[in-house]
Amino acid sequence: MENKTPRKVNIFLILFTIVFMCATVYLGYQNYQLNQAKLLLETELVNTKQDFASTTEKLMGDIAAFRDLLLATQAERVNAEQDVRKQQEVLDAMSNTLGSYERLANTDRELLAKYSRVYFLNENYSPKHSVTIPPSYTYNGDGEKMILSEVWPFLQKMIDDASTTNIDLKVASAFRSFDTQSKLKSAYTVSYGSGSNRFSADQGYSEHQLGTTVDFTTLKIGSNFSTFEKTASYTWLTENAYKYGFILSYPKKNAYYIFEPWHWRFVGKALALKLHTENKNFYDVPQRDINEYLINIFNQ
Repeated sequence: MENKTPRKVNIFLILFTIVFMCATVYLGYQNYQLNQAKLLLETELVNTKQDFASTTEKLMGDIAAFRDLLLATQAERVNAEQDVRKQQEVLDAMSNTLGSYERLANTDRELLAKYSRVYFLNENYSPKHSVTIPPSYTYNGDGEKMILSEVWPFLQKMIDDASTTNIDLKVASAFRSFDTQSKLKSAYTVSYGSGSNRFSADQGYSEHQLGTTVDFTTLKIGSNFSTFEKTASYTWLTENAYKYGFILSYPKKNAYYIFEPWHWRFVGKALALKLHTENKNFYDVPQRDINEYLINIFNQ
């Protein structure tokens, strides 16, 4: 019995040693496997990082390329829009130019010519389109009075606006034909001799033949034009007529006729404003400078 105990111990030790060795081998293998797995993961991580870096670099390159393409596209769009605008400006300018030429071609070139002993209107000339001034705007409705149709709106508004401030303006004379002027001048010559040249134009030299000129009076003074200068109506005209495109043709000390405060000619708002602002007489301005206003003579 005494010999059996050490033997069991030896067997136990042998078995323990075997188990320990197996366990050591197993743990070593597991550790190897873990190391291999760790190494594989580290390798995959490195590869993933490299792939990510490569992908990121490519993506950044694509983004930069897209940004450059977008900027180029925007620049091309801006350039295209600028080209379109420039082309539209050219077309608009051409259209305006053509419109101006057309408007000028359809505008009577005689309307701003200086006729008082300077230019001559032939016996066949008359306004292209005339209208009858309503009797309520004329002095005593004395006969039919005509005026160029394009001028009438300006004249009507001027008289109406004057009326709102209690200013009395009546048209005593408007369009006069070549023949009418001839008869009138003959009558004046009979009455005043050569002195009529100081206040009456020969036929063909009268602004009235243009259909843009009127003689004003008031109900109070009637045909006594010599007193028109002293009326509130004349004062109002000197201060406001230019706003409606009318000018005083023969102011004091003009080189053509006596001072005619009743005689007003339509030349368009732009030219009337210039003459008023610069305190100039129509007949003292070169005809070439006056002609520049012809194209816009009826602009409101």
